[in-house]
Amino acid sequence: MLQQLALAFPELDPVAISIGPLVLRWYALAYMAGLLLAWWYCRRIARRPDSGAKVEAIDDLIAWATLGVVLGGRLGYILFYKPGYYLANPEEILFLWEGGMSFHGGLLGVLAAIGWVAHRHGLRYFQLSDIVGCATPIGLFLGRLANFVNGELYGRVTTVSWGMVFPTGGPEPRHPSQLYQAFLEGICVFVLLWLFLRAGRLRQPGFLSGLFLIGYGTARIVGEFFREPDAHLGFILGPITMGQLLSLPMVAIGIWFIVRAVREAPTAVPPMAPSAAPRPTRVAKKRK
Repeated sequence: MLQQLALAFPELDPVAISIGPLVLRWYALAYMAGLLLAWWYCRRIARRPDSGAKVEAIDDLIAWATLGVVLGGRLGYILFYKPGYYLANPEEILFLWEGGMSFHGGLLGVLAAIGWVAHRHGLRYFQLSDIVGCATPIGLFLGRLANFVNGELYGRVTTVSWGMVFPTGGPEPRHPSQLYQAFLEGICVFVLLWLFLRAGRLRQPGFLSGLFLIGYGTARIVGEFFREPDAHLGFILGPITMGQLLSLPMVAIGIWFIVRAVREAPTAVPPMAPSAAPRPTRVAKKRK
């Protein structure tokens, strides 16, 4: 009965472009597009008068952030999810095209990159991290869509009418949890940060960074209730998965960042440049 109610998984090719020996997968394209769009959005935010950042710092950050995402994401996956496997098969550590990236590890890599670039450009840490936090959901959204295309990280068995039979998930219908997470971690967190960005929260350094940590951590915890735990890990503590366990400290740190930001006096918005200042209206003299 469950199988009759299931939706068929769409025939999606994980390979986007194949030219001879050159193979480019949607998974890699998602990372590339996410980084480029995040770079563009960060530059837009950096031009705001209340950002206190420099566009040059954003341009410098993109290269270091890319390195942080790849190295941190891969190392995080190895350490958090499959340390025993990669210890026995070290040659597969470099097989990035087969997937296996951890968001939490990539986050640590990006945080390190932000610290380095902020130091180089003489900026406060939160002046960059607040901007990057606003743009990060773009990459999360595209990454979850790539997970769906690959038919990986699928959900738990379900009886809902939109349950889907995944190619490697057995005959039973499952939650399309990748799409749930794309919506929660990508769209919802992006809109939440955009609303507070518009409300002028850049003037409270650390507020948007904390809001991102809380938003993503909460979305990940909720999404994990529908996602099938990794087969080699299962549940860590009772019903708690590794993804939820790693997200709990994010929420706690995010709350601390926001409390700290609210207690500090907001930064002053720099005055408008003379060329941009509105010209005084001329009052016509009365003729006598």
